[in-house]
Amino acid sequence: MNGLVLLIISVLVLALAYLLYGRYLARTWGIDPSKKTPAQELEDGEEYVPTSPAVVFGHEFASIAGAGPINGPIIAAMFGWLPVTLWLLAGSVFFGAVHDFAALYTSVHNKGKSIGYVIELYVGKAGKRLFLIFVWLFSILIAAAFADIVAGTFTGIDAQGLENSTNASVATASFLFIAAAIGLGFLIRKRKASDLASGIIAVDLLIACIALGIFFPIFLPHNIWLYLVFGYIFVASIAPVWLLGQPRNYLSSFLLLAMIAAAFIGVVFTAPTLSIPAFTGFEVDGNFLFPSLFVTIACGAISGFHSLVATGAASKQINNERHMLPISYGAMLVETLVAILALIAVGSLSNGGKLPSGTPVVIFATGVSTFLFKIGLPIKMSFTLVSLAVSSFVLTTLDTVARLGRLSFQELFSSGSESRSKKTAWLGKVLTSKGAASVFTLLPAYILAVLGYQNIWVLFGAANQLLAALTLIACALFLKKTKRRGFMLFIPTVIMLLVTFSSLVLTARARILRFLNGNFHWASDGLQLLIACLLFILGILVVISCALKLWQKKPDPDRDGNVPSNTPKTEAGI
Repeated sequence: MNGLVLLIISVLVLALAYLLYGRYLARTWGIDPSKKTPAQELEDGEEYVPTSPAVVFGHEFASIAGAGPINGPIIAAMFGWLPVTLWLLAGSVFFGAVHDFAALYTSVHNKGKSIGYVIELYVGKAGKRLFLIFVWLFSILIAAAFADIVAGTFTGIDAQGLENSTNASVATASFLFIAAAIGLGFLIRKRKASDLASGIIAVDLLIACIALGIFFPIFLPHNIWLYLVFGYIFVASIAPVWLLGQPRNYLSSFLLLAMIAAAFIGVVFTAPTLSIPAFTGFEVDGNFLFPSLFVTIACGAISGFHSLVATGAASKQINNERHMLPISYGAMLVETLVAILALIAVGSLSNGGKLPSGTPVVIFATGVSTFLFKIGLPIKMSFTLVSLAVSSFVLTTLDTVARLGRLSFQELFSSGSESRSKKTAWLGKVLTSKGAASVFTLLPAYILAVLGYQNIWVLFGAANQLLAALTLIACALFLKKTKRRGFMLFIPTVIMLLVTFSSLVLTARARILRFLNGNFHWASDGLQLLIACLLFILGILVVISCALKLWQKKPDPDRDGNVPSNTPKTEAGI
């Protein structure tokens, strides 16, 4: 298969999807440009901040486009390029982009609150608590894994004492981005800089940070970088979103889009051949096409994590309802393009159908830098720039998930605060404070990163897709109760539930067989079996609770998603 042909087909499909299906969803659900958004109604200078659509798009895209759209397709390429391509395109158009848009739309029409709030509104507090516990634990796992990955990309001195100049340059440039982002945040927020002015300044800052990073690398070992990364995301989780998180992600988005453009140009001019079969089989190395393909490819097709970003950040920054479609549906389609480029990269490096060795990030950086080298750019510089962009992908997701984990913890303990006695009120105030909530989220994440998150990372895909299914069913519930059409969510919900529960059952079955065969390891297999069972039970409980409400005949008469008269009008979210 020619990589250029695959890229052209993918771009056409994604563009038509946005113009036709995306706009159809917006018309069907209803967009009111004249209506005040939560960012305008509840502006507080911390979380609720009316923001330019270009900045929110950059924040959304940089947050959701972590390592997922690179890792997933490269690993799933073992099944062949055809099933990967089909799921990326069909999944993103009819599943992932719909999921992201529905989550953002639902949150904006519920005062910018989380999906947990929607579940509480229509199902009850028990369902909300179960959902928030799941989100909090999920955030801890992502924070642990991504912090370790980022620290690894920054490590300038390995265990043998050897220096890695590429990693050291990436580290310098990345931390310079942070300082530049703070200045950019003040410029946008306080000086009201236009999109054009802020964009030009952002590009200039990026070039300066990259140049300084290349000429002044910082050589530090992995453990030191792990401390520094967790210190940074702690600050990022409690700082006002306009000061650090928003401008840093906006700044990084220019680098990420530049990387996509460079990879796109490289493929156009080199037209690489994908040296992997179109289809290798329904079982490869003990992995079955269903559900492995759909769990392995997460962010490139559909990812539950995106709903956390949409409802925990973007919904509180939307300045006009008409911006929701490009910020959610559009950002998801651009991420799918990254996944297609990752597939082309791994296919071009394959030899005789055999996939290249190395981590997916290294494979992607090598493939893209090879494209750029063939059109005249030095391969070392290209590899450094692509590595920096990938690191930026992961770090922006990391500081976003730290904030989302903190918000989930606060929301979990703020629920029911009105019924606490005076003796326990102080405890509620402590647990719902920014600092304490961040510590309770990041401390276990740090411990997990040090002790080894790999023991439970194999369940990340199932947990992520379960979150997507739960979000879809909650959004379907909101659409029905507010007299909007939600049929387009039914098939994605059912399929993602089948994928998730099948994956969890297979994981549990494999661990039980290990136990029966005497090969059971309590530290890893025992933990995986326990978490798989808990996820399965949690998913079943939330699904049943939502489904019972979904099939009730009496709809909620409130089309705007306001709190029903029989529900206490307290702020359930943060």
